[in-house]
Amino acid sequence: MEKVVKIVQLKDKTSDFQYWQTKSFEERLNAIEELRSQYIKFLKNVQPRLQRVCRVINQA
Repeated sequence: MEKVVKIVQLKDKTSDFQYWQTKSFEERLNAIEELRSQYIKFLKNVQPRLQRVCRVINQA
């Protein structure tokens, strides 16, 4: 992966939403996975898995 930096004026900046709409579902999913792995490496005490959520609902 090659790093690309493009400097634009603030008034000419396009939205992130428009950018990601041009990408395929697979490219978006790969980008999310890359961000997730970077986050796990950045914070040492984070476990590389999804959190489990359990809710107990009392029914009357």
